[in-house]
Amino acid sequence: MDAVVLAAGEGVRLRPLTVTKPKPMLPIAGKPILEWNLEALDCVGVKNVYLVVGYKKEAIESYFGKKFRNMKLHYVEQKQQLGTGDALLTVKDCIQSDFIVLNGDLFVTRRILSTLVEEHLKTKPSVSMSLVDVKEPQNYGVVELKGNKVVSLTEKPTRPKSNLANSGVYVFSPEIFPALDGIKKSSRMEYELTDAIKKFIKDQKVTGLKSGEGQWIDIGLPWNLLDANEIVMKSIPHTISKKTEIEQYAVLKGEVSVGEGTVIKSGAYIEGPACIGKDCVIGPNCYIRAYTTIMDNCKVGNAVEIKNSIIMSKTHVGHLSYVGDSIIGENCNFGAGTKVANLRFDDREIHIEVKQKMVTSGRRKFGCIMGDNVKTGINVSIMPGRSIYPGAYVDAASTVRNTIYTE
Repeated sequence: MDAVVLAAGEGVRLRPLTVTKPKPMLPIAGKPILEWNLEALDCVGVKNVYLVVGYKKEAIESYFGKKFRNMKLHYVEQKQQLGTGDALLTVKDCIQSDFIVLNGDLFVTRRILSTLVEEHLKTKPSVSMSLVDVKEPQNYGVVELKGNKVVSLTEKPTRPKSNLANSGVYVFSPEIFPALDGIKKSSRMEYELTDAIKKFIKDQKVTGLKSGEGQWIDIGLPWNLLDANEIVMKSIPHTISKKTEIEQYAVLKGEVSVGEGTVIKSGAYIEGPACIGKDCVIGPNCYIRAYTTIMDNCKVGNAVEIKNSIIMSKTHVGHLSYVGDSIIGENCNFGAGTKVANLRFDDREIHIEVKQKMVTSGRRKFGCIMGDNVKTGINVSIMPGRSIYPGAYVDAASTVRNTIYTE
């Protein structure tokens, strides 16, 4: 069976992270979202993957090339982002038999795919959908089931009839393409894949299959990366490269991965699960707490504490700094004494600016979202939930109270 990954979208809600990279390339536990999904597709026997690309497509193409493990990768460009229905139509001439479709901003396990494919091959519907229980169904496409048949699909209803959401993971027969040809633009002025699926629901040709907890995560908002990072780090094997140097009096406690060429200096204390990439320098005398990912070529200085954060490649966290519950882009530099606050005085949920509106993260603790190539001076304080756009320079001894934009 072949697969299609819809990876052309701009990921506006994930800014500032997606200003410089496409959302499928955002990292979870040290690897891009798309890489985790390709691994899952390879495990279920997929031979050809059609990647529908658009926004910053070069980053995807240069990273993955034309082959991944046992699969051939084919790139198809969606020149204008006109919705998921339009995206799927770009591969119409490439597909001759039943095929898997994934949205590019999801993390899925191989189990969710293998179960869905197995059920589809047994029952032979026109459409098989993976469904997930969610806490806030009004933010998703909500599905009603009778037995295993989908009887309704409603996008973001004000009064949801169930907690079952469309996960964005499907198996389709080629019948989907004529159905897509007949749909009209939605109120968002996009061609919606779900409008084509509704045609098959009327004819009772759509099967829904519930997925287990932890098999699917929608990476629609920045803090979802931390959710996914935690879930993945609990489940993956952790290894320490033989080419790692761990100095005397450094402590690695629990499940910790360390890449080759990395030096863990004396006095460093690392609590797992934690992932540290290649060619990093950690310490001396620093504290790396659980669910932290530090990617390749990073430096963590003396008396630094990092907790439950994603630190992307080539970033330096200077001495006497604190980073908690944050997502930090590539090639950033923290001046000495930079502190990221992650808790409000009143203990309320942290709100974050998304598309110029303040949105609750649902978290009591959340630090900052920092784009690539940001530099902070010494003794900078960053308030909870603030975003800093790529290339910003933050003056020494200043306090970041609002989003910092750059051109």
